[in-house]
Amino acid sequence: MIGYRRKNILSLLDERTKLYGETVALGAKNAMGWQEFTYKGIGLLSRRLACYLIDNLQVQKGERLSILSESKPEYGACVFASAMAGMETVPLDIKLTKYELINILSDCEPRVMLVSLACLPKALELQKELPFIKDIIVMDEPPVGSPYTSLYNIPENYEAKWRPRSSKATAFIIYTSGTTGNPKGVEISFGNIMAQLDDLQYPLDAILKNKRVNILSILPMNHLFEMTVGFSTFLNFGFSVYYTPSLKPKDILGVMCAKKIDFMIVVPAFLKLLKSGIETELNALPKYKKAIFDFMYFIAKFIPSYGVRKLLFKKIHDKFGGHFMGCISGGAPLDVSVGNFFERIGIKVYQGYGLTETSPVISVNVDKRNDLASVGRPFKSYEYKTDPDTGELMVKGPCIMKGYHNQPELTAEVIDADGWLHTGDIAKITPDGHVYITGRIKNMIVLNGGKKVFPEEVEAVLEKSSYFAEVCVLGVSRTFGAKDGTEDIAAVVVPSAELTSKYDDETIEKLCKDEIKRLSTQLTPYKRPINIVVSKEPLPRTTTRKVKRKEVKELIKA
Repeated sequence: MIGYRRKNILSLLDERTKLYGETVALGAKNAMGWQEFTYKGIGLLSRRLACYLIDNLQVQKGERLSILSESKPEYGACVFASAMAGMETVPLDIKLTKYELINILSDCEPRVMLVSLACLPKALELQKELPFIKDIIVMDEPPVGSPYTSLYNIPENYEAKWRPRSSKATAFIIYTSGTTGNPKGVEISFGNIMAQLDDLQYPLDAILKNKRVNILSILPMNHLFEMTVGFSTFLNFGFSVYYTPSLKPKDILGVMCAKKIDFMIVVPAFLKLLKSGIETELNALPKYKKAIFDFMYFIAKFIPSYGVRKLLFKKIHDKFGGHFMGCISGGAPLDVSVGNFFERIGIKVYQGYGLTETSPVISVNVDKRNDLASVGRPFKSYEYKTDPDTGELMVKGPCIMKGYHNQPELTAEVIDADGWLHTGDIAKITPDGHVYITGRIKNMIVLNGGKKVFPEEVEAVLEKSSYFAEVCVLGVSRTFGAKDGTEDIAAVVVPSAELTSKYDDETIEKLCKDEIKRLSTQLTPYKRPINIVVSKEPLPRTTTRKVKRKEVKELIKA
């Protein structure tokens, strides 16, 4: 394969379009059936949009283009067109509230917004309040008589002078939070992306053995794991990527069967859900059939061949389309028991590790297959070590972000003067270089689906209330059920003196909980506290007045 750091992104796009021309690049099922774009087709749509941006909208190099849409084939054309036009791309989470989106957009001020029809009403509302959004373009075929500009009704012009940019220039701004205060936008350069393409060649060669495969995409495109691996890297290899209309098992299995899906990028919660579904079906079987499965599951442990394991569990594999060979799991820690279950039935699970700030993948465990707890060795482009005092993993290399947009002080807190990125994760490194993540220094809460929530942004919303003297938000681990080992968001509040002087304990508790629920409507649903504790006692604090979160967590458990 090519050393991508020696190429620029525009020449790489052109090369791949020509190399894989008539192969399906991106596809999805809609109400009309299957919509599929070849590499040539997605290239033409990208060029058409880029020409419109340059010639008709007169966008300037370095201006920003935001995308508010569910994953779909046109999304890829928007990303490529943005690069061709010399713009910076800002993928947005469609689940964010208008309040959260205004805060993010005010930080990056995109000139153009690309939106799906489903997100158009929200985009029009945002444009009314944010005058820097000059143009909105709809990504879908518009209904007959629609007054809105669409990818499909812009001029059919494919010739423009593309705008190459430096490898140090920003390709993406990925927002990992942003409800209040300064949103945290991670700036990813073209050089970062090219370095990731270089690095990911090794694990994918090891996993797929140079085979051409069909991919099912289930993660949102504003997730950098999906953008870098599930989209950019897979297209770079000439694979075909398909999107599902929903995450309902029926839709997912339907695409897997129809398009003979071979491989996926997933979060651990998806695997846990899949395992639970299989177990539910098994438990409904007659006892003798369940006993046969249990026997086969036991002996599979001693069978090294995945091909033989697949034959043992053929009925399960047939439901997945018969071609599914495995997945890379990332975004949150993998439950080893879940990983072992899929390995035993003949589906390979590769645990990956990374951060948005590292573009995002640091490692994929492809060589230590008997130890799913390891996240593998960091890619060759990385230097890595642990802090001798705290055990924090630190990495250095060409995939490290440029920094946080408009936040040099915050960037300096994460990337030290010698270029080491402090991951906030506690790690153990074995003599052969394999990494085990054993804990987190950060306060960040990682939810069941891999979504990351920063307590400070939830606290900033709740602290607006006059009902609360103190607020602390943190993650509390579940210790039961299908979500065992994942975290829920908990809020501990101390009522204000005014509240305690007026009402009894029962009324105070009801008022506080109702107030949290009211304020939480400003947050996207996954960021809203599930556990609410009202405490009469002041929160435990250090001498510098920082809340002792560990002690607060014990208070919740009690």
